[in-house]
Amino acid sequence: MTVRTASRRTRGLLVLGALGVLLSGCGIRATEVPTDFGPAPSRTRCSLAEPEAPTRPERGLPVQVFLLCGSSLVAVDRTVRVPDGAADSRRVLVAQGLLDAVSQEPSAAERQAGYGTRVRRGTTVTGPRPGDPEDTLRLSSAPGSLTSAGLAQIVCTFSDSAAAEGDGSVILGGPDDARPRRYACTDEVRSRPDAGEPPSSEVTGG
Repeated sequence: MTVRTASRRTRGLLVLGALGVLLSGCGIRATEVPTDFGPAPSRTRCSLAEPEAPTRPERGLPVQVFLLCGSSLVAVDRTVRVPDGAADSRRVLVAQGLLDAVSQEPSAAERQAGYGTRVRRGTTVTGPRPGDPEDTLRLSSAPGSLTSAGLAQIVCTFSDSAAAEGDGSVILGGPDDARPRRYACTDEVRSRPDAGEPPSSEVTGG
């Protein structure tokens, strides 16, 4: 080791020693590790600590609906009451039950876990009009007037139920004369429901 190198190292040690004295005088301990500035911001858990026990057993059709949690859609269990009806109207009855369930305010435990919904309360659904494909579901609000997340909730909830077609797609229209469109619930829709409307395509024929 040269004399010049030893001199530089000695000066460095003296500076560190002086800094330690100054910090001690201020009541601050010198440390070699980064200071902890507090806990990181809490993140939405999107899961319930314990399943809520119903006050009494619910009768009906067990289904799953999609709620918002954080920036994604998460499936939660629900039970819907479906009135007896003809085979050709049962699909609409199931769809209405699903709409009622997905628009209902989440429970206190679900809200605490971060769940929410953007589907409007009171939204209704009817079957096809003359000239519509037979599997069309017409909402009381035009799909294009809904928020992207609210429409994504409806599309994904319907696509995983008896309200959907065999391939999981959903044909939705509104109360106006606009032609219905076929919507799909994709991985992108479930992970980023606010990014834009679910992908859709035109349908033709009745």
